[in-house]
Amino acid sequence: MTTTPRKVRYAVVGLGHIAQVAVIPAFAHAQRNSELVAIVSGDRTKRREVARRYRVEHAFAYEEFDDCLRVVDAIYVALPNSMHAEYSIRAARAGVHVLCEKPMAVTADECRQMIAACRKAQVKLMIAYRLHFEALNLAAIDIARSGKLGALKFFNSSFAMRVRRGDIRTKRTFGGGTLYDIGVYCINAARNLFRAEPTHVSAVSINSGLASLSEIDETTAATLRFGNDRVASFITSFNAADVASYRIVGTKGHLHADPAYEYAEGLEYALTIDGKTTHKRFGKRDQFAPELLYFSDCILNDREPEPSGEEGMQDVRIIEALYASARAGTPIRLRPFTKRQRPTGRQRIARPGVRKPPLTKVQSASQD
Repeated sequence: MTTTPRKVRYAVVGLGHIAQVAVIPAFAHAQRNSELVAIVSGDRTKRREVARRYRVEHAFAYEEFDDCLRVVDAIYVALPNSMHAEYSIRAARAGVHVLCEKPMAVTADECRQMIAACRKAQVKLMIAYRLHFEALNLAAIDIARSGKLGALKFFNSSFAMRVRRGDIRTKRTFGGGTLYDIGVYCINAARNLFRAEPTHVSAVSINSGLASLSEIDETTAATLRFGNDRVASFITSFNAADVASYRIVGTKGHLHADPAYEYAEGLEYALTIDGKTTHKRFGKRDQFAPELLYFSDCILNDREPEPSGEEGMQDVRIIEALYASARAGTPIRLRPFTKRQRPTGRQRIARPGVRKPPLTKVQSASQD
């Protein structure tokens, strides 16, 4: 008689918009090996309503986090950026595996502490780069790697939205800023499409005087220089019309993904080679269930997950360097970094999209 492997028991820590609209509903598509047994929030109404809606057995306040860690195998960290390190490290010390939203943390030093804590406790750590599991992104990487575009030369991207007044993304103490929230997508896309690491970065940040964005950068233009004369550039903004696209250009052709970074709608790219353009659309999919399925398999089969803590730390290192460049007005040279792992076939996991669920005391960051 075959024994069915047990499921990994999760707690979702933080009940903000992404947790309610995407992470928690994803467990319905990850039932093979993942089970939501606990939620953690500082808001009593959220705890009560979300636990009731999804029939979650345990609901804890932040002060009860240690109690939560006694009833789960893994946590999904969906907290403000400034809280990622503390709660991830506390979980690791309790022997609980960590799946952490991006950006991994606010500083590279916090990332190092998270990695060290997980290694010492021998628990798995993965950063929730959902696009590492998305079909469009994986197809773009395959095309870039195949040589169809010729020698890769440059990448550019635009990612912008108009953020609601008072949203945590606009608060410095919570780790707010355009590079942390949306620039991390552009950085990670460029690194994975080039399959290389930048050597120098430079940036310019601009604020128009809008009071609601006074604590952070309203708009940042960034340039990343890679070896072999390759360059990536992108612009992020919290005060511009919604756009989320990128283009990778080689000597023989280019691939334009638009939209490229969304999870609430389908994605699409146009591939142009030798003047001939073809289009491919990927319907709306659940980008969060594949993360859960993959991470749980890593836990149950004792495999090292990717995107790893090192992957997350590299993006944070680059973000820190870009902000330093914007302050100083000069380029910043990066210390060498060698990526140990690359996306594998195990990450080609597809699940159908989910309908927008009822939400409790949260709203989207975008005011459009």
